[in-house]
Amino acid sequence: MAQVVPAEHELRRVIGDGESIPDREVEGLGEADLLELHRSLVLLRTYDERSLVYHRQGRIGTYAIFWNHEAMQAGAVHALDDEDWIFPSYRESAIGLLRGMPASTVLSWWRGHPAGWWNPADYNVASICVPIATHVPHAAGLAWGKKLRGESACALVFFGDGATSEGSFHEGANFAAVTDAPLVLLCNNNQWAISTPLEAQTRAETLADKAVGYGMPGVRVDGADVLAVYEATREAVARARTGEGPTFVEAVTYRAAPHATADDPRAYIDLERVEEERKRECVGRYEAYLERLGVLEPEHAEAVRSEARELMRRGIAQAEAEPPPDSELLFAHAFVDPPASFGSDLDELRRILGDG
Repeated sequence: MAQVVPAEHELRRVIGDGESIPDREVEGLGEADLLELHRSLVLLRTYDERSLVYHRQGRIGTYAIFWNHEAMQAGAVHALDDEDWIFPSYRESAIGLLRGMPASTVLSWWRGHPAGWWNPADYNVASICVPIATHVPHAAGLAWGKKLRGESACALVFFGDGATSEGSFHEGANFAAVTDAPLVLLCNNNQWAISTPLEAQTRAETLADKAVGYGMPGVRVDGADVLAVYEATREAVARARTGEGPTFVEAVTYRAAPHATADDPRAYIDLERVEEERKRECVGRYEAYLERLGVLEPEHAEAVRSEARELMRRGIAQAEAEPPPDSELLFAHAFVDPPASFGSDLDELRRILGDG
């Protein structure tokens, strides 16, 4: 009978602190690769910061902040091939930007506009999942389908620590394991499920320990170290492609921003810990690493930031230029045989909205 090695408990790290903890390098990454990773980090950080501003200006709706989660997202996506699929949760709403999706599309999604929906096959990025963990079985099913077709593509699914307390996570992880589906389960363990701390969710020593119960390896990485996430995901993808089945990657960090714009974490979070974590945020850590390598010049860094800011300016302008959607969309695809009341309901909605 096959045996599963117990999960790694130590956090993998590549980026040191420039003093007592030495830097490592990741085999196979050249200077151009390192700079492209930096561009992705800055793009995601700029998207997140500008989206928070747009929310406060009333230009998008309630927004799930992912500040300091960019290393998990960029590191994981860069370990994939274009043929591989990504299944994001709401915390990874901007992940499509790394696949060429227009910023206006994601901003439209947060505005509740139909222009915010895309054909997943255009980018191999599934729809943003708001219900907790329900997309894990979807990712497992797609990965299994790729295996049955003899294709080399795999799938990667993002979810938070709170998702590991949901039945859908168990079902998806177990299904992927018993079918040897080529799936990477990437858990963003920021230690808070809204206001519920990790210790109130599980008695497992680590979330990666849960992988043993499904017969798959579990790996723990520093979630604010983009290169550690990349390295661990690349290994998991390699296992998936060679038919060795799924891997659970626990990316550990600490949520240094509210759960969402509707949340006030001061009632439950350790504010001193937040301030300490903000000093070690992932974009600054990576830039310091690149500077120590002599790869990143200040002029290049500023040019990348300027490009990202301009992309966001164009994105919000394009999103706001979309014509108002037809109210009929709320009714058009709800039922195969719609009830007779839909006609009068639509008329009443249009009267209320003043567009009738």
